[in-house]
Amino acid sequence: MINSRFSTFLFIFLLFTACNGPGGVRLIKLGHGLGVTHPVHEAMVFMAKRVEEKSEGKVQIRIYPNQQLGTERELVELLQIGSLGMTKVSSATLESFAPKIQVLSMPYLFRDDAHREKVLKGEIGRQLLSESEEFWLKGLVYYDAGKRSFYTKTKSVESPEDLKGLKVRTLESNMAINMIKSFGSSPTPVSYGELYTALQQGIVDGAENNPPSLYTSRHYEVCKFYSMNEHTAVPDVVIVSTKVWNTLDDEEKQWIQEAADESAVFQYKLWAASVEESLKEMEKAGVTITYPDPTPFRQAVESLYESFKITEPEMYEMVERIRRVE
Repeated sequence: MINSRFSTFLFIFLLFTACNGPGGVRLIKLGHGLGVTHPVHEAMVFMAKRVEEKSEGKVQIRIYPNQQLGTERELVELLQIGSLGMTKVSSATLESFAPKIQVLSMPYLFRDDAHREKVLKGEIGRQLLSESEEFWLKGLVYYDAGKRSFYTKTKSVESPEDLKGLKVRTLESNMAINMIKSFGSSPTPVSYGELYTALQQGIVDGAENNPPSLYTSRHYEVCKFYSMNEHTAVPDVVIVSTKVWNTLDDEEKQWIQEAADESAVFQYKLWAASVEESLKEMEKAGVTITYPDPTPFRQAVESLYESFKITEPEMYEMVERIRRVE
């Protein structure tokens, strides 16, 4: 009997062997881990429609949401071998493949939304998008993933003291893990698709994410405290396998890049509306939402910057460049 892991791999391998569909249509498959009501999914649907319109049907993007094809990390690995065309990934996950992008996971890196937007749309943002190409991953565009804050099962988090001793789900990111440690918590990496059950069963005491993700995942059914300390503003990145990208002609590449850029504008608008709606609906569902003073949280992570300055001088220079953006 074929074991489940092998059969899953075999299914994915067979599914993505061919890139061209009937009638010479270029078919690109895009997998991601979010639900179909999430604004990021809606933006990718918009992107797929724009690609089809621009190419008059010659290029089509087929989307597989809800971790149908694997976790974020598994999807990135499929891109690297060319078995999957595109995915959406948190830059925190991408840093495992392109280490320099970890700078975007630094807590309290951006002064405000305007500062973040200038960085991501400017020279620094473009440079970081290109960092993963040597790892067979081409960054197309950033999506807004909002600001991440803590949600917990038993108490509101009003200061780092409230996090001490808690098991907190974190992204598979060295920066995220070290940040959780700096708050006195035990970082516990859990895949997004398994987090609801992990919270129910007490494998973790809480997690951290943005409002739309907390709402669409329904994690608020388990965690009734959401503390908006907004420690990071880690963007999502739409990436394409260079093994697939390099098979496209210049016109096909242009269609996809233009559609990705347009979808980012659409996604930013969706995101802002989704944050407002998510907070309102969670309050209706009995979630206690608080806005703690960020000062003690900023102070708790200052050691990360000092450590970065010594161990990663090139990365610290990037932090300084980001801070100088006006």
